[in-house]
Amino acid sequence: MQTTTLLGKLYLIPTTMGDCDPMDVLPQTVKRSIDFIDYYIVENEKTARKSIKGVNPEKKQSELKLFVLNKHTQTKEHLDFIKPLLEGKNMGLMSEAGCPGVADPGAVIVKLAHEKGIQVVPLVGPSSILLAMMASGMNGQSFTFNGYLPIEKGEKKTALKNLEKLSQDKNQSQIFIETPYRNNKMLEDILQAINPATHLCIATDITLPSEYIKTMRASDWKKVQVDLHNRPTIFIIHKM
Repeated sequence: MQTTTLLGKLYLIPTTMGDCDPMDVLPQTVKRSIDFIDYYIVENEKTARKSIKGVNPEKKQSELKLFVLNKHTQTKEHLDFIKPLLEGKNMGLMSEAGCPGVADPGAVIVKLAHEKGIQVVPLVGPSSILLAMMASGMNGQSFTFNGYLPIEKGEKKTALKNLEKLSQDKNQSQIFIETPYRNNKMLEDILQAINPATHLCIATDITLPSEYIKTMRASDWKKVQVDLHNRPTIFIIHKM
């Protein structure tokens, strides 16, 4: 008699967004999941092991089996990564910071899991995008996350102008990010490109002791000195 192997479940496991006590921002469901999961798909093995140890110091690191998914990973490797799921073992998908699958390469694994009939279990955790939107005072009924804007100055200015127009035409807050070491330049470019009356929210180091979140008109931001260098930051603009 032929037996059918039950599929494992793919748990989307949030992580902290910086150096803080995991239990300050992660619910017990995350700890309980890490307690029984030994197979993980992660962006960086070293930081993933640190995150797991932070949540459960008693878990044996030698028993963990980690698959690294990053910009160097080839598409053909994805199926190998989820083999434990196909063999009935539960797996965890972890981002470098915050929630996996959102502004994160792990989305391709989630898509593949659905294609293979694998149950996907999202766990509650910190999302810098949503937390910034919550704290911005902007339109929480209608907003768009645009990811990274072009690096080239002219193209960036055009993108900012387009987002500003969209925010006014659709009454829709426009969210975007930048590589942390370019944040100060991004702020400079934003203030040069948008209308002085346009509202800008800067949300940086969210959930950390150094957290800074403020919404003001662009004209008021020009009077403020803020250093965003190498600090994870969310930018939101909205022209009323």
